[in-house]
Amino acid sequence: MATTARKTAEERRESVLDAAFEEFAQRGLDGASTEAIAARAGISQPYVFRLFGTKKELFKAVISRCFRETLELFQRAAEGKRGEEALEAMGAAYKTELLPDRLRLQGQLQAYAACADPEIRAVVRDGYGDLVTYVERVSGLPPDRVSAFFAIGMLVNVIVAMDLNDLNEPWAARLVEGFKST
Repeated sequence: MATTARKTAEERRESVLDAAFEEFAQRGLDGASTEAIAARAGISQPYVFRLFGTKKELFKAVISRCFRETLELFQRAAEGKRGEEALEAMGAAYKTELLPDRLRLQGQLQAYAACADPEIRAVVRDGYGDLVTYVERVSGLPPDRVSAFFAIGMLVNVIVAMDLNDLNEPWAARLVEGFKST
C-alpha cells in the first residue's frame, strides 16, 4: 500500500495559494468559490478559512504573492545591470516568462478590477509601488522613461489579454506593429 508524505503547514498554505490563484484568475474575487479553491488544493473548505480567515484575505495574499514574484523576476533579470540595459532585461524577462502564462495575466487584471475595495486597492498599490520603486532605483532613469516602461507593459498586457496578435483586424495589426517598434 502506497503512502503519501504529509505536507507541512507551509506546503499546504502554498498549495492553497496556487489553487486560489487559478480560481481568482479565472473568476475574479466575487465569482471565485472557496469550495472550489479547497477542492483544487485537496483540503477542506474550513481549513481554507482557518489559514486565511476570509476569501478577501486569501485574495489579498494571492495578489501580494503575484507582485512579489514579479519583483523577484525583475531583480533576477536586472542583476548587475543599470540604465536602459536593466529595463531591457526586465522587459524581456516579463515577455518571455510572464506573458506566455495567460492565467498570470488574468490574475493581474482581476487584481486591478477588484480595486474598488479599499483594502485590495492598498495591496495592489503597495505591490505596484514596489515594482516602480525597484525599476527607478535599478535603472536610475528619469520619471518619463520609467513611466514609459510601465505604460508599454500595460499595453502589452492588453494586447495579450485580447489576443490581438491573432486578430485579423487592421486596427489590431497597427497597434501591435506600433508596440513592436517601441
